[in-house]
Amino acid sequence: MSEALDRPAVGSAQQHGESNVVPLGRPAAVDPADLDIATLGPCRITSPMAPLLDSRRTTEHYVDEDDRVLLDDTVAGVTSRGVPLDQLPGLEPCGPRRKIYFDPSKTRVGIVTCGGLCPGLNDVIAGLVRTLTYHYGVRRVVGFRNGFQGFISSYGYDVVELTPQSVRDIATDGGTVLGTSRGHQDPDEIVDCLERMHINVLFVIGGDGTMRGAMQIERVIAERGLKIAIVGIPKTIDNDIPYIDQSFGFQTAFSQASESIRAVTVEAKSTANGIGLVKLMGRHSGFIACYAALARSDADVVLIPEVPFTLEGENGLLAHLRRRVEQRGHAVVVAAEGAGQELLTGPDGARDASGNAKLRDIGPYLRERIAEHLADAGVETSLRYIDPSYAIRSVPANPYDSVYTVRLSQAAVHAAMSGRTAMVVGRVRRRFVHIPMAMAVSRRNQVDPHGDLWMAVLESTGQPFRFG
Repeated sequence: MSEALDRPAVGSAQQHGESNVVPLGRPAAVDPADLDIATLGPCRITSPMAPLLDSRRTTEHYVDEDDRVLLDDTVAGVTSRGVPLDQLPGLEPCGPRRKIYFDPSKTRVGIVTCGGLCPGLNDVIAGLVRTLTYHYGVRRVVGFRNGFQGFISSYGYDVVELTPQSVRDIATDGGTVLGTSRGHQDPDEIVDCLERMHINVLFVIGGDGTMRGAMQIERVIAERGLKIAIVGIPKTIDNDIPYIDQSFGFQTAFSQASESIRAVTVEAKSTANGIGLVKLMGRHSGFIACYAALARSDADVVLIPEVPFTLEGENGLLAHLRRRVEQRGHAVVVAAEGAGQELLTGPDGARDASGNAKLRDIGPYLRERIAEHLADAGVETSLRYIDPSYAIRSVPANPYDSVYTVRLSQAAVHAAMSGRTAMVVGRVRRRFVHIPMAMAVSRRNQVDPHGDLWMAVLESTGQPFRFG
């Protein structure tokens, strides 16, 4: 397999350093070969989906083996550099193939969910089970409990038999019926488990750390010469996966977050010189804070990790808030959890079980500094602080995300049954495509401080481009 898959063990801290963060703006040029999807071998088995494919008329959404979805649709700029259209970087479209690699009657499938909770996890599980069972006739689908721990014998977790009947109603609940966990697990032990259980396909649902772990599992599979497909459904509530339009659960998350902004705005307006402060998810990417603030248009200030800010001075955040309170009688601040980390002191280098850098808590710090500043200025205030993060993570998916997760799960099954591996499914400019795992974790999607989204936030809030 590719050298890109040769990484440390599953979930190790080395995998989660900041080296994958690249400067914001237009990504570097991509070699078309980097977009090739690995396969287990030629497809010789007629797919159960073939009659459905044969009945379709050719449209712009027709999927043929040679079709590609352009990675960069700025065609004029690319061709001006002398690159022929047929050599532009393109992604494989998702969809059923007429010939598949695995014999459905003899295929055994595993599903695992890892990392933090996100709206739509149960929808993905249910969608995978239904597509495997109803459309391909796969007879055994099992779920591994509590993330990658579920493969390790020392934990003693049993597996869950998954059928269309057992997953029928799980989408009405938040969380994941399989449970989840973070942290390092030995990829060799995981592959040992897959071999013992004769698993042919493993669907991995999780974020960038999980996908790096899946790449390590795939590396061991390749070293042993096994024919096991590893297909990922990327999950991140922060919407920080590169290249894809949006991650599942994001729409639900910012919709719920906007309700917290509404609540804190009511509180702020109900008292003289009231201040409302909401801390939302967003370790390194401020998409939830931006979208939630735009959805409500009540925020006076939005703080995100991508835009550093200064507290002190006439051009600082504190003076700006004081002026807003004096002008309007109240003010509302929305802060992503990763904002302002450069202002906080504490031990550096601390990491959680997944190897992610531990953030210092910006919410209480801002609450204290804002209250102190207004008191020193002789402004009597009432400050309300809300951190709805865990409440947002645990809700069921809204209708938009429910549809999105079903389509992602269908796309993942089609890819896996055709023998594709070491890849994830996602949507790029409204087309569902196959993306190599190495590419999906190559960098982090972030809000561009010079882009149209941040400009829309600045127009909505009236805040300056930068404080200080």
